[in-house]
Amino acid sequence: MKTLPKTLCLLALSVSFSLAGPASADTPSKPLRIGASFQEINNPYFVTMKDALQDAGGSIGAQLIITDARHDVSKQVSDIEDMLQKGIDILIINPTDSVGVQSAVKSAHAAGVVVVAVDAQADGPLDSFVGSKNFDAGFQACEYLAKSIGNKGDIAILDGIAVVPILERVRGCKDAIGKHPEIKIVSIQNGKQERDQALTVTENMLQAQPGLKGLFSVNDNGSLGALSAIEASGLDVKLVSVDGAPEAIKAIRKPGSKFIATSAQFPRDQIRLALGVALAKKWGSQVPAAIPVDIALIDQAKAKDFSW
Repeated sequence: MKTLPKTLCLLALSVSFSLAGPASADTPSKPLRIGASFQEINNPYFVTMKDALQDAGGSIGAQLIITDARHDVSKQVSDIEDMLQKGIDILIINPTDSVGVQSAVKSAHAAGVVVVAVDAQADGPLDSFVGSKNFDAGFQACEYLAKSIGNKGDIAILDGIAVVPILERVRGCKDAIGKHPEIKIVSIQNGKQERDQALTVTENMLQAQPGLKGLFSVNDNGSLGALSAIEASGLDVKLVSVDGAPEAIKAIRKPGSKFIATSAQFPRDQIRLALGVALAKKWGSQVPAAIPVDIALIDQAKAKDFSW
């Protein structure tokens, strides 16, 4: 990835700062307290992030407080308020609602806590944001889909929650499809990025649009529900998605699979970079306002050797 060498150098430098610590010889340094609030932790993508953060935080002796908002913005705000009461030094936030977490971000900033958003942008006075190039993810997936259906026919979009990454993926998909005048987006429905919900929504789409040729899902978790609906219908509908999750990659590998590609993200890199930039900011470095992380389109050929 193009951005990685510079940002990994930043990570290495900031980790060395944290190990050295700012304390004087007379004052023993206390462990950094790092709070991480995730929109969910029942998704392999966020589990991968959490595990990578625990590994990285443990390697520098930090104390970690990790919470699961369960897609409830009120719970996420409350979780962060609790973290602030416990005296965290750094907040890494993966918002379930970009606008709804603004009050929590403001409170953390007012308390002198370094705040870095990861994966999804958050409103408020952030120190930095680390996230995938989500427009590219949607564009590349839907460009691949367009070519796979012969640049003509009807397609649908399986949408998700209204956070910036999802909005950008849909925007990227629409831009790609806009370059193919013989392809029409005939339905956009919200599968809420959940497998069961996506399955039901896709079943309804297929009943309403039996001539559908392709489907773009905004995430792999939802795409697996969509895949079940497509396979049960017996229709020839090609599916593309975003994430690169292990189960999705396994489905893409299968010969004759209707799931033909996913725009893979790199959750381990994102969370490590978020921690690195937060540490650098904590110890006085100037940090970029945003660090975009490249995605990679994974089709059946590339799926053979791909994993997070």
